[in-house]
Amino acid sequence: MEHLHVLPEGYKPSLDLYHTQLAIKQAKDDFEEALAAQLNLQRVSAPLFVDKSTGLNDDLNGVERPVEFDLLEQPGIAVQVVQSLAKWKRYALGRYGYPVGRGLYTDMNAIRRDETTDNFHSLYVDQWDWEKVIAREDRNPEYLKDTVRRIHRALYSTSLRLRASFYEVDVQLPEEVTFITTAELEDRWPDLSPEQRELKFVREHGAAFFMGIGWPLKNGLPHDGRAPDYDDWNLNGDLLYYSPLLDQAIELSSMGIRVDSESLDRQLTLAGCNARRSLPFHRMLLDGELPLTIGGGIGQSRMCMLLLGKAHIGEVQSSIWDAATRSRCHEAGVTLL
Repeated sequence: MEHLHVLPEGYKPSLDLYHTQLAIKQAKDDFEEALAAQLNLQRVSAPLFVDKSTGLNDDLNGVERPVEFDLLEQPGIAVQVVQSLAKWKRYALGRYGYPVGRGLYTDMNAIRRDETTDNFHSLYVDQWDWEKVIAREDRNPEYLKDTVRRIHRALYSTSLRLRASFYEVDVQLPEEVTFITTAELEDRWPDLSPEQRELKFVREHGAAFFMGIGWPLKNGLPHDGRAPDYDDWNLNGDLLYYSPLLDQAIELSSMGIRVDSESLDRQLTLAGCNARRSLPFHRMLLDGELPLTIGGGIGQSRMCMLLLGKAHIGEVQSSIWDAATRSRCHEAGVTLL
């Protein structure tokens, strides 16, 4: 799908480069502390790459190619840069012995070689990956909603502190997040695309969580693609915020209650991915050897872009952009790092 770089007319960033860097540092520090407190998380170290044969890497929407390379010291082993840490986090929670109600978070950095870049999408990914052990009775929509509200509270408090420190920043988030299922969204606007439905809804509410991503809707298509082996498609969703500057929806987080053995079995069959059943991680899941969890990723640069009122993700992270994008951004007053 072709993405467009939306460059608002007369754009002038509220902070210069120096103060932008100071604000990014404060925003990340404040949010990380608030997130850990809200969800009872502990920071850990995580891998940048994994052995392909373990099945620990993620397929995201099922079509992205991971960056893969070999090792001089271990010939014959294929190593992949992580695309997310959804599976590794769950494995780590079990290995480290985390109890119910406790979790971990980490910095996740990745390279998305097949990404179509725009204001919100970069070849470089930086996010907080988090995962938490839950009880069987927590696998329900209300627990998912409560977790989303806690993440929103962490973001809201971060925004307030940022505005107190940098008076030039005037981004105001809604106090509450609104929930809707993707099926309900389709019923409201059946003739619109999923992206158009999301924008109409988030434009009305400011912040929204779209629940239930992966299963086919009435039109026979899923709201969006999801790999079958991490989220339970009945208990997941995306958290989006409205950017008045761009008149666009910014997806800040994709998250959900993770598959148990039964939902993994169903989703592997539907997705035609039964060959994965033999991989070590998937065998552990199907045999019930890993803890039940909830988790997700939260985009660091997207969060900074949203809270600082920036027009382009390249204003808050260093990446590679094509010559046409660099030229258009320069002409529009958008300074790419």
